[in-house]
Amino acid sequence: MEANKILSADVLDIIFEGRNKDYGAYDLRKTYNKRLITSLLTVAAICLLLFLGYLVSSLLEKNAESKSVVVQDVQLEEIKQEEKKEEPPPPPPPKPPEPPKVEMAKFTPPKIVKDEEVKEEEKPPEVEKLEETKIGTMNQEGQKDEGIVAPPVEDAGKGVVEAPKKDDEDWDKTFTKVEIESEYPGGAAAWQRYLNRNLRYPQEAIDNEVQGAVVVQFIVDKEGNVSDVEAISGPQELRSEAVRVIKKSGKWTPAVQNGRQVKSYKKQPIVFRLESEG
Repeated sequence: MEANKILSADVLDIIFEGRNKDYGAYDLRKTYNKRLITSLLTVAAICLLLFLGYLVSSLLEKNAESKSVVVQDVQLEEIKQEEKKEEPPPPPPPKPPEPPKVEMAKFTPPKIVKDEEVKEEEKPPEVEKLEETKIGTMNQEGQKDEGIVAPPVEDAGKGVVEAPKKDDEDWDKTFTKVEIESEYPGGAAAWQRYLNRNLRYPQEAIDNEVQGAVVVQFIVDKEGNVSDVEAISGPQELRSEAVRVIKKSGKWTPAVQNGRQVKSYKKQPIVFRLESEG
């Protein structure tokens, strides 16, 4: 390099004077400052984006926390069955006619006495009369004994023996109406506590401010097991959560019909409501 150019030349040009500048080391050193500034700007931009994202998420969380979830339990009215009117008992059957009186002769035990001491009423009947007369404890006029059979003893004056009534009710079917409906163990208060612990308000419903009541129908068998759970009404965004809570609720107290535990349908409403803090 010429002497007059040394003072104005770059240090890299002096170092690489007479060397192969296309090898790569020259370019790396030449563009070092530019690459350093570019990397610092890139890192600063990334940090700025992260900070902005944190601010946006904090604002969204504050908006979500301003909305509180209120769960209400609605009890369906109990269906009262109509009381069956008792039918009046049938009139008693007519009394059967009295059996005809049978001619009887009083039996007199033999006793040896004098003829003049024998009373007229104590004389034994003649043998010919005894052939068509029944022997008894008294003398009685009536029809000849021709095989007349006395009627059977009456049944306490009714004359009719009723067979026990057969219970035609199918106790294995699924009842739609019962005297006492199935319920969550512990009653309404325990059910409300269970909902407060386990019900989760779907995020999609919170974002869209969807609220309302979901009616869930299911079957409770004789042992209290829950099956065939389905939501039959209510907002679509809330139905899956209502079904999940019912399936997770465990065993229920079975319904009662005529003093027996039976398998029955149950409709349970679950109310979802959002409240914004004023």
